[in-house]
Amino acid sequence: MIYLDNAATTRMYDDALDVLMQANRTRWFNASALYGEASEESVRIKQAREVISSAVRAGDGELYFLSGGTEADNTALFCARKARGSRIIVGEGEHDAVINPAKALKEQGFDVVFAPIRPDGGVDEEKFRALLTPEVSLVSVMHVSNETGAVNDIKKLVAMTKKVAPKALFHSDGVQAFGKIRVNLRDLGADLYTLSAHKIHGPKGIGALYVAKGASVKPLVYGGGQEKGFRSGTENGPGIEAFAAAAERSMRELEANYSKKRAYLEMLREGLESSDVDVKVITDTEHSAPHILTVAFGGVRGEVLLHSLEKRGILVGVGSACSSHRESRFKSLLGLDEAHRDGIVRFSVSQFNEAEEVPEVVAAISEEVARLREYARK
Repeated sequence: MIYLDNAATTRMYDDALDVLMQANRTRWFNASALYGEASEESVRIKQAREVISSAVRAGDGELYFLSGGTEADNTALFCARKARGSRIIVGEGEHDAVINPAKALKEQGFDVVFAPIRPDGGVDEEKFRALLTPEVSLVSVMHVSNETGAVNDIKKLVAMTKKVAPKALFHSDGVQAFGKIRVNLRDLGADLYTLSAHKIHGPKGIGALYVAKGASVKPLVYGGGQEKGFRSGTENGPGIEAFAAAAERSMRELEANYSKKRAYLEMLREGLESSDVDVKVITDTEHSAPHILTVAFGGVRGEVLLHSLEKRGILVGVGSACSSHRESRFKSLLGLDEAHRDGIVRFSVSQFNEAEEVPEVVAAISEEVARLREYARK
């Protein structure tokens, strides 16, 4: 099997899996209990928090553990301080974990506006600037597009926002950034930042929300007061420990893996462009994260090609796995012509991919695209 859908989820590192299994076998205690074993688990959670906080240069901000990126995004959108009826700016290409809460806030009476994106999937900075008013209370723009890999200049967007609306809170979904590019939250200036473990070879069901010092955010989940009252519910100690193990390894190997992933996708891009397939490259490979290459094939449907490649043991994506049950709204945002609009395919890699796979992938795509076009003509 050749797995090229790492933006959807990743294979766990063996060492992170070992931590998860060992913790579940021997350290299953509730960290809020009063006996010694529970106190030891509380210490391990504290140590894991320090590891991940250091990895993102959190400074004096707080990192709170939640059930994943979706809960973190929802918490940021629903629970950040904002005046009733104030303006909220959301990137048009955000993950549904941001888009759908934004739509719900619009129904509640907030002035929600969507910042347009460029053809490569990144936010159009000038059009974003035009949406800023002193009434803005919250902005949410992802660091790296999950659809195309486009990297948004969060530091610049934060500065633009604070100049016009100094009290506004700025949230960024960093799920596709953390572990792929360097993240320095002290430098970016974001008030809120979302992380997810299963995108960096950690376990599913655990994520985190960074909250800068002084940022006003209420809890989304109330209960026993865990996570300093920010997120109630018994802590997922084993998941948190495994998250930290994955984060530590991801940061240790980031530079080497960055180069490897970039080289793999560059080979793939060159192979596709030199083949006989009609392909348009959507990802701006000079200004993108290293792990995502999104293209559009002419004359075929991306989902049909996905299943054709699946039969050959090659797994690719056609956009966010969380919204795979419906047609991606991204199609209408990229300005593609009719011939390519339905042919979007996303390739996303990890360090477990090897360059030797590329010729097989290119050959399989060439054959399947030709077969599907011939079938369509009959």
